[in-house]
Amino acid sequence: MLSIARGELLQLFRNRLVLVTSLILPVAFSAFFISRHETFAQVGSLGYIAALTLFFITAIGLYTTTVTTLAARRQNLFLKRLRSTAASDPGILVGLLLPITAITTIQVGVILAVLGAVTGAPKNPLLLVVAVVATIAMMVALGLATAGLTNSPEHAQVTTLPITIAVLAVASWIGITGTEQLSLLKRLLPGGAATELVLNSWNGGTSATDSLVLIGPIAAWLILSVTLATRLFRWEPRR
Repeated sequence: MLSIARGELLQLFRNRLVLVTSLILPVAFSAFFISRHETFAQVGSLGYIAALTLFFITAIGLYTTTVTTLAARRQNLFLKRLRSTAASDPGILVGLLLPITAITTIQVGVILAVLGAVTGAPKNPLLLVVAVVATIAMMVALGLATAGLTNSPEHAQVTTLPITIAVLAVASWIGITGTEQLSLLKRLLPGGAATELVLNSWNGGTSATDSLVLIGPIAAWLILSVTLATRLFRWEPRR
């Protein structure tokens, strides 16, 4: 697994397109949000900026790169060759996705730390950590499910759009309007519960016990995505 991860890390830094989408774009957008934090805070709150930052990094960086990577490795038969080795199926997937997941986690940690240094620390840092970890796990699972519907790296530009747009739109909607109205609907939408969890952790005003209930919808999306990935994921190109 670790040897697969090392090889995949080298491939990430050699592929300019993936390097831009997984590293440069998320950082650029995050820097923009932080530089305009006063404007965004007037529209929503500081928690809104943190939620947007989290989903830009995990959607544009982690999610799209996960789908593109798996589609590319399937297309060039690398997945098929790996299955002929002693590595297990879960070990292969973990090895392939570990580098981008680790990079994303570091990005999120550094950028949210910068946001906290510029605007003030979150009210509940531990709850924010829970929100970040849950969101990253959910986006990886969604990437695995989407990869099952993606035929090639080029096709990934199309198949990743619905989820990417959905989570960013939901994060913006909840960040601006709050959860006082249509609470259940907002929490059940992809990224909705995670956004509320980030808002609660950064802005405060809600107990940690009440906020942890939001883990339920996030876990439901994770389980649904893994179930779909189990049914849809292919190790060889369609003939």
